[in-house]
Amino acid sequence: MGKLSYMKLKGSQNLRLRLLLATLSSKSIVIEDIRSEATWPGLRPHEVSFLRLLEKICDDCVVEINETGTKLKYKPGIIMGGRHLVHDCGVSRSIGYFLEPLIVLGMFGKKPLTIRLKGITNDSKDPSIDTFRSTTLPVLKQFGVPAEGLELKIESRGVAPKGGGEVLLSVPMVPNSLKAIKWVDEGLVKRIRGVSFSTRVSVQFENTMIHAARGILNPLLSDVHIFTDHKAGAQAGMSPGYGISLVAETTSGCAISADTTVSYARGEDDTDLEDDRKDLIPAEEVGEQIASALLAEIKQGGVVDSTHQGLLFLLCALCPKDVSEVRVGKLSPYGMEALRHIRDFLDVKFVMKSDASTGTVTMMCLGSGFQNLSRKVS
Repeated sequence: MGKLSYMKLKGSQNLRLRLLLATLSSKSIVIEDIRSEATWPGLRPHEVSFLRLLEKICDDCVVEINETGTKLKYKPGIIMGGRHLVHDCGVSRSIGYFLEPLIVLGMFGKKPLTIRLKGITNDSKDPSIDTFRSTTLPVLKQFGVPAEGLELKIESRGVAPKGGGEVLLSVPMVPNSLKAIKWVDEGLVKRIRGVSFSTRVSVQFENTMIHAARGILNPLLSDVHIFTDHKAGAQAGMSPGYGISLVAETTSGCAISADTTVSYARGEDDTDLEDDRKDLIPAEEVGEQIASALLAEIKQGGVVDSTHQGLLFLLCALCPKDVSEVRVGKLSPYGMEALRHIRDFLDVKFVMKSDASTGTVTMMCLGSGFQNLSRKVS
């Protein structure tokens, strides 16, 4: 057997994306200098947790980490999928950090994937589970992912710093491959939907947030409905917090989202005493900020919001050898990094055509011809 060749990479940036693309393309990678100059060098707890998650859903994958955690060797295995899996995501990052790569890997598994994820369901850094339900899953359906069996169920909510949330994710297998799409018309906004939540605080926080958000959105659009989801007891996790997720649905079937969560900071990176906690942002401000953020996303144009650009480009690259064409607003930093890594791992290059009148960018690519080869043939 020939010697295994590794693709050499450096630094801690986009580790999750690199591991996802390495698994899909079956390329072994070695990453060096992972925060080697930092005060706390090496991999962070959520990155190690993601590697453990890959080991759970893949067969025969090999992970080697050196003593300081600054060097990682990863040999991908076969994506197995499976039912009744359980993974504790920890409290270093929210469940949203793990969901995006998990959904993509689940589609190309040997068996459908059903996994219970535990940890933080809502935070201000990663997309919330509400956004995944309202926006991310519909994006997958555009590419021909079967709607039956694609589900994210919220068992309990949990916010930082202690978490305590739990979700159940089900992802069906893609029969053979995704379908190439032409998705360039974002249409006009016809309605706005949303979900506000609160855990271990008064339900009044939700009413205040909704009232503030509607104060900005209602003068522009009459069809605005924001639902409340007040959790108590075991379903409320272990920390107090509140948040809101909004989604604008358009006449052409696009969903543009924005969300945020307010809770106490994690105690991992700072040594503040409990007494030194900062006051939480008032609920009224949260409602106004998130409504303004949604309007900014809509103004940018494009068929997805800025947080979903990376996923959109990856799905286009995984299509059959056919041309996909999509339109997005201003490219986000993560979107640009995704384009670079897609070029390096899948050898797919995008042609960009900017439209000065709308400020949008039309992206075209020829798919890599990726197929679900690991699926069980009945």
